[in-house]
Amino acid sequence: MRKQLVATAVTVLLSAGLAGCSDDSAPSSAGSGGTDRGAVRDGGTLRWAVDAVPATLNVYQPDATPDSDLVARALLPSLFRLDAHAVATADPDYLVSAQSTPAGQSPQTVTYRLNPKAVWSDGTPLSAADFTAQWKALSGADPAYRTDHPAGYAAIDSISQGADPHEVRVVFKQPYASWKGLFSPLYPAAATGSPDAFNQPLTKAPSAGPFTLQGLDQGGGKAVLVRNPSWWGDRAKAEEIDFLAVPAADRLDALDQDRLDVAGLTASVDRALPPGTAKTAPPPDAAAVAEASAQALKRAESLPGLTLQRAAAAAFTQLTLNSARGPLADQAVRRAVVRAVDRQQVAAAALGPLGLTAVPLGNHLLMAGQDGYRDNSAALGSEPAAQLLDQAGWKAGDSGTRSKDGKDLALTLLLPDGSVTAKRTADALTSELAAAGIAVKAQAVAADAFVKDHLATGDFDLALFSWPASGFPAADERALYTKPQPGPDGVPVVGLNYARTGSAELDQLLDKASTELDPAAQRNLLQEADARIWQLAHSVPLYQRPDLVAVRNSVAGAGAFGFTAPRYQDLGFRK
Repeated sequence: MRKQLVATAVTVLLSAGLAGCSDDSAPSSAGSGGTDRGAVRDGGTLRWAVDAVPATLNVYQPDATPDSDLVARALLPSLFRLDAHAVATADPDYLVSAQSTPAGQSPQTVTYRLNPKAVWSDGTPLSAADFTAQWKALSGADPAYRTDHPAGYAAIDSISQGADPHEVRVVFKQPYASWKGLFSPLYPAAATGSPDAFNQPLTKAPSAGPFTLQGLDQGGGKAVLVRNPSWWGDRAKAEEIDFLAVPAADRLDALDQDRLDVAGLTASVDRALPPGTAKTAPPPDAAAVAEASAQALKRAESLPGLTLQRAAAAAFTQLTLNSARGPLADQAVRRAVVRAVDRQQVAAAALGPLGLTAVPLGNHLLMAGQDGYRDNSAALGSEPAAQLLDQAGWKAGDSGTRSKDGKDLALTLLLPDGSVTAKRTADALTSELAAAGIAVKAQAVAADAFVKDHLATGDFDLALFSWPASGFPAADERALYTKPQPGPDGVPVVGLNYARTGSAELDQLLDKASTELDPAAQRNLLQEADARIWQLAHSVPLYQRPDLVAVRNSVAGAGAFGFTAPRYQDLGFRK
C-alpha cells in the first residue's frame, strides 16, 4: 500500500478523488467502462481539478500524493489494468503476454513479453534495464533510496533479459501472488537507477504513455500534458489535458464559471462551510454545517451543463477498536461493541443524505463488487452485545450506562474534524452504542494531528477513518492486521495496525494468501483471514466511501473509476 495513499486516507474520512462510476444512486464499484472512441471528436483541452500540482511524479517518493499518481499514469506504463471487479488484465499497449510459472513450481518465474513498439519518448525501448533499476530502488536493500518500499519488490531474486530485448524474466525468492501489481507504473532506468536520481523530485522524465509532460508549474497551479508524438497506441483524442489546482471550497464556482470540465466534489460537499464563515471565527454549529453541506449538494446537482456522478469509491470507512487500553483490552468487550453496531443503519445515516443507497460492508479485505467479496460478519458470533457485556462483568444500571468495579463503560471516539459525513456516522455509532449501555464521547481531531498524535500513539478508544482498498489485498493490506511485534526496546511496533491486536494464526493465513498462486485457493485464504479479523473484533468495516464527481456533459471517458483508471487516450469531447 503506497504511503501517500495511506496518509491521505487516514487523515481525511472523505476526499475528492476517483471512485466507482454509476449513473444511478446505488453505490457501485463499477468503473466508468469503455468509451466509444468513435463518438469522441479529435482535439480540445480537458481541464481537470486536482488538490495541488504534484511536487513529484515519482509515486514511490515520500512527497508523492494521489494527484502524483493521477498525472503519472497518463505518462507512464502500467503493465496491468484493473477492471471494475479489481481483476488485473495485461495492457496490450505494453505487454504481448505475461506468464508466471504455476503454483508448486519453484522458483516462481514471471516472463514478460513487451510490446516491441513500446518506447520511451526519447526513443529508448522499454527493457529489462528499467525493471532492474526499479526493483533495486524499491526492494529496500539499499537504504540510500528514500521510499516506503512497496510490497513485493523485496521478494524478487533476480531480473534479466530473456530470449531477446523484448523479453524480461523476473525470478522470485519465494512465491508472490500479487506479482501483477508490480512495475505499475514503470519508470525509465534513468529516473530510478541511482539514489541521487531516484531521490530528486521527478518533474521531467521520458514518458511512455499517450501523453507527455509539457510543464509542471506548482506556483501557477497547472500541470500541462500534451499528446506524445512517440506514442504507438490509439492516438489520444484530447490534444491537451490541464490538471489545475483548485481547492475543494472553490470547485463549485469554478465549474459554474466554465473553468473546469472534471472535478471531484466529495470534499466540496462534505466540508462545506456556511457563507461568511471566517477561518479565525468560532466554528459554526453542527446544524449550520449540515445545512451548508446540503446546499452545496443541491448546487452540485443543478450546475448547468454538468452531471454529478455518485458512486462507491475503492476505499472504505471503518471503526478501529484500540485493544491496548481501557475496557477494550478485553476481547469480550470489543466483540460487544462490534455486535452493538448496526452497519445498515450507520451506512444509511452516512450515505442517504448524499443520495446513495445504504450498502453496509461485511469484509475487511475485499470490497463489495470486488472479485471474491463475501460478508463474513457472522464469524463474530450471534451473542447479543448485552450478553457479552454481562459475561465480562459490565452490569446494567439505572443510568443506562453499564459499569464495573465502580467505573462506567465510557469510551472516546476519534473522528476527522470538519467532515459532515464523519459527524453523521459518529452520531449513529454513539446512539447505537448508548443503547447497549456504552457511553461514547466523540472527539473531532484535525487532519495533521489525527495520525501522529492519536492513532500512532494509541491515544484513543475508538477511531473512525478510511483506508484505501486494493486490487491486491494479500500484499497491500497485510500491514493493517498483522500482529504487532516487540521492538528493540520491548515496546510493540504497531506499524499501521492501529487496533494493536492480532494473532499468529491470522498472520499465517495472510502469509499463505500472499504466496498462494492459485486464485481460488487465495480467495479461500482471504475469507478465512477476514473471519479471524471479525473474531478478534479488530475493527468494523462500515461502508465503502462515497465519491461525487462533476463531469461536463460534453466530456467523454472521464468521471469516476473505482478500481479502474482512466484510459487517457480515450478522454475527450463528444462529437
